[in-house]
Amino acid sequence: MESFIRNLPKVELHLHIEGTLEPELMFKLAERNKSSIPFKSIDDVKKAYQFHNLQSFLDIYYQSCQVLIKEQDFFELAFNYFTKAYEQNVRHCEIFFDPQTHLERDIPFEIFMNGFLGAADKAQKKFGISSTLIMCFLRHLSEEDANTTLELSLPFRDKIIAVGLDSSEKNNPPSKFKNVFKKAKQLGLKTVAHAGEEGPPEYIWQTLDMLEVERIDHGVRCLEDDKLVSYLVEHKIPLTVCPLSNIKLCVFPELQAHPIKKLLDLGTCVTINSDDPAYFGGYIEENYLACQKTFNLTEKELIQFAKNGINASFLLDAQKDDLLAEINKLTKL
Repeated sequence: MESFIRNLPKVELHLHIEGTLEPELMFKLAERNKSSIPFKSIDDVKKAYQFHNLQSFLDIYYQSCQVLIKEQDFFELAFNYFTKAYEQNVRHCEIFFDPQTHLERDIPFEIFMNGFLGAADKAQKKFGISSTLIMCFLRHLSEEDANTTLELSLPFRDKIIAVGLDSSEKNNPPSKFKNVFKKAKQLGLKTVAHAGEEGPPEYIWQTLDMLEVERIDHGVRCLEDDKLVSYLVEHKIPLTVCPLSNIKLCVFPELQAHPIKKLLDLGTCVTINSDDPAYFGGYIEENYLACQKTFNLTEKELIQFAKNGINASFLLDAQKDDLLAEINKLTKL
């Protein structure tokens, strides 16, 4: 089954590039940039990755980002992820990035963008991996700040496929960002948003009704609202679910209690992703493997997860068809 999962062509739709900062690279960049980090060793870093909720993770996440300063830093961060993705047979990834995390440290927009884009270009040429960028707004900040970020991104408009919404969900409803999402859509950007991870089903409804998103990131609390589940199924709204992340952040006590198998059985377009793999103990392959082992997933079910990821992506129809045909040929289904 491990070999089957590894050979399965995969698409990753919920991946925060800053969340791929492995401890080894963190120390390398801290030394190179003479940045201060609150850890004495790699072991200290790993010991600190014991989270009790989303905020406890975010506190360390934003602190760790302090080592990302130069274009080369962002390039290395992204290319390290692409290398890992290639090893796990990821064919396409739609990558979240957080401009405000860097802008508030006076890192110019072009510095991190050029780093990310350079890595994406090299990965396309070296590994054949396609990718797009999704610019996320930090929901603990104001809509005004998000609007400023959108304005700053305009020189790179053709390099960004969508806007998203991440960071601390509690007490930061999607409705807070209604106007900036409307403006993004007017600019031709697609829209996605984190909702229903720690926030209630109502937050998922808000992303659908007020932000008019095409995908829900996480969305696992939709099961608390039968009407919402029916809507998601009927309208084929994808859910980009991150199982190991949900366990690490105590959204569920253990993987056995996770609803991902139920979401699949109910007919939602649920997908498997890794979120912030450097912090949560696994990239996409590890998430697939953990789910297969925990829920005794069949090859047919694993294929459905992979196909859901392809169908939920922002790839062109012809690109989707090519990947789906490859899966069908591989599995003889």
